[in-house]
Amino acid sequence: MVNEQVCQPNPLSNHYKKRTFAPIFLPIHMKISRKDNDALNTLITIDIERNDFEKKVNTVLSDYRKKANIPGFRKGHVPLGMIKKQYESAVTADEVNKLIQENLEKYLKEQKLNILGNPLPVMQEELDWKASELSFAFELGLSPEFEVKLTEKNKLKQYQITASPEMIIDQIKHYRKQYGKLVAQKNAKDDFEITAVLKNEAAEIETTHTFDLGQIKGKSNLASLGKATFGDVVTLKIKNLFKDEATATRVLGVSVEKLKEIEGEISIDIKEINQRVMADMNQEFFDKIYGPDTVKSEDEMKAKITEGLEKQFEQQSDQKLLNDVTEYLVAKTKFDLPAEFLKKWMQNSGEQTLSPEAASEEYERSEKGIRYQLIEGKIIDEHDLQIKFEELKQFAKEMILMQMAQYGQAGLPDEELEGIVARVMSNQEEARKLSEQLMSKKLLEFYKTNLSLKKKKLSFDAFVKEAYGQS
Repeated sequence: MVNEQVCQPNPLSNHYKKRTFAPIFLPIHMKISRKDNDALNTLITIDIERNDFEKKVNTVLSDYRKKANIPGFRKGHVPLGMIKKQYESAVTADEVNKLIQENLEKYLKEQKLNILGNPLPVMQEELDWKASELSFAFELGLSPEFEVKLTEKNKLKQYQITASPEMIIDQIKHYRKQYGKLVAQKNAKDDFEITAVLKNEAAEIETTHTFDLGQIKGKSNLASLGKATFGDVVTLKIKNLFKDEATATRVLGVSVEKLKEIEGEISIDIKEINQRVMADMNQEFFDKIYGPDTVKSEDEMKAKITEGLEKQFEQQSDQKLLNDVTEYLVAKTKFDLPAEFLKKWMQNSGEQTLSPEAASEEYERSEKGIRYQLIEGKIIDEHDLQIKFEELKQFAKEMILMQMAQYGQAGLPDEELEGIVARVMSNQEEARKLSEQLMSKKLLEFYKTNLSLKKKKLSFDAFVKEAYGQS
């Protein structure tokens, strides 16, 4: 709930006293003054004289007069007094708002005020837009002063997740099935694959899916399907037909919510029964997976699988480390926030105004994120981790090449690749996502280098159990 660009805080005294700053006079008659209520809250007052905006208002009203179509008057000949009576207050409000916004932004930059959220206007009773002077006040929440200490000893762990022998064997079986052959069978048993059309008219289900007996529950259901052959239609009760909810939703092609509503029976029109015979472990098999002569033995295949799995595990290990570092830095880096200001800002900054209670709840949910965003911003600034355009462009190129390789489109010509990169970079949303990914990568590398991490090697199952408390 804070601005994406978080500036670094001004160095304020720890023994802070309320101060009033001398007003700054701008080239026009407008003046801006500041009064700090405390280290984190300040009030900006903008005083405007009519001379600051009157000329612009009159120009706009004159333009309105030229274009106005009012019955009884020729176009361009409507009395100016009539135009003023109808439009002057609205035009004045619009021009004053533009003037305030432009000069307030300029003032904040010149004074290097590092704010959280956006300035909040102090509400006042109905304004007299015809007055010779107007005054507006804005509350600001200031970014706090703090230090990020990275050299202290900590108990953060950097996990190295290893592939277990069972995982490697399962992956080999998967490849052997994938590159094996299908042999038609008369009846289903064990892990033979049944391809069938499943129908339930009441639930408007009609889908073709392949499953095996291991996904079916109940002795009578297994017996019925085991005796059936291709061309048979078997009718079974839907309730407790599949081994679990996930299997049922996948085979029937329905959502969990719809699955709970389905009753009665389902017809299973068996089209095929096949046994998948696993591929032999030979050079032809290795070449299909890894390319010609890349792998030449079962041991080399196991090494390749191990490398691939552990590369995948690195992403989970890195995400865990990033989460742990976030929690650690937020807990260890102490500073105050302008909490009441931020609650008020959250209450009024959305599409709909929140109640004070809802804004307070939103602040409680967002506080940790705000704190880490400030900490992260300070680390980025102090250690020069800002993303440069060429870095982002190169990162985009690497991501595109990786995606292309996954779809078997390696070896993209440079000219075509540059064109794709240019299109991606011109899309603001895509560029923003890439920037976030690259910044996470840079921060992760920084944390690995600058934090005292305890490295721990363990299997994937052990990692899940230790890191997330799951077995």
